Amino acid sequence: MKHTPKKRFGQHFLTDGGIIDAIVQAINPQPGQPMLEIGPGLGALTQPLVERLGQLTVVELDRDLAERLRKQKNLVVIESDILNVDIVHIKYALSATDNIVNLDEISTNSSQNTSNSQKLPPFKWRIAGNLPYNISSPILFHLLQFVDHVEDQHFMLQKEVIDRMVARPATAAYGRMSVMLQWRYAMENVLHVPPESFEPPPRVDSAVVRMVPRPNPAPLDPKRLEEIVKVAFSQRRKIMRHTLGKWLTDHNFSGEFDVQRRAEEVPVEEFVALAQVV
Repeated sequence: MKHTPKKRFGQHFLTDGGIIDAIVQAINPQPGQPMLEIGPGLGALTQPLVERLGQLTVVELDRDLAERLRKQKNLVVIESDILNVDIVHIKYALSATDNIVNLDEISTNSSQNTSNSQKLPPFKWRIAGNLPYNISSPILFHLLQFVDHVEDQHFMLQKEVIDRMVARPATAAYGRMSVMLQWRYAMENVLHVPPESFEPPPRVDSAVVRMVPRPNPAPLDPKRLEEIVKVAFSQRRKIMRHTLGKWLTDHNFSGEFDVQRRAEEVPVEEFVALAQVV
């Protein structure tokens, strides 16, 4: 039965066999590796991944697509919004007999998960997916909180979003997302994907980004860094004296930080250093 793409889910299904092969090659899945695919859709990436891995866990919000996926072998299908999923606990919520996941056990709203996180044995996911363009940023920031349990991530996104993720200071694309993600990941744009590779074709170019967690990130409170960066970029074309400068004064900051610059001129390392001492 043919599946009609649903606009509310931002569905654009990858159909280009050459691009699919290139993405799988970039991911380079190995037998037995624990992998999580977000938004598998019609399974364009799912099938080649499962063939190489032996088993794959997928998170799919669309009820109709989740039902289709359950018919495939060696798939653990979680029918949920990834923004509501605690990816750390998926492995430990799996039934040994039928690979069914209790959604209550992996919900980010579960206080039990929070209290038990430190008791879990070491485990790291490889994560991949064609992320819906309309909520790609929230998904990236959602996964940031689980980064210690991630080996790497390969995502297809709108090219403009990836440009912002990997942007360098003093460029138009450099901003809050650049700082927050570069603090924690080494990232690179590994593949361009044109609109005609999808059905229906999106109105924008896409790309695939590789995200590898940094092994020794600067220790800091992520919420503090996020607050600093948000204030700094609130008026990105103006010098920070009246934005971040005022915020630093209100927080009794007595150290040195040049606020006679635009936020887009400040390297990631300086924002990180500031977050560590404020």
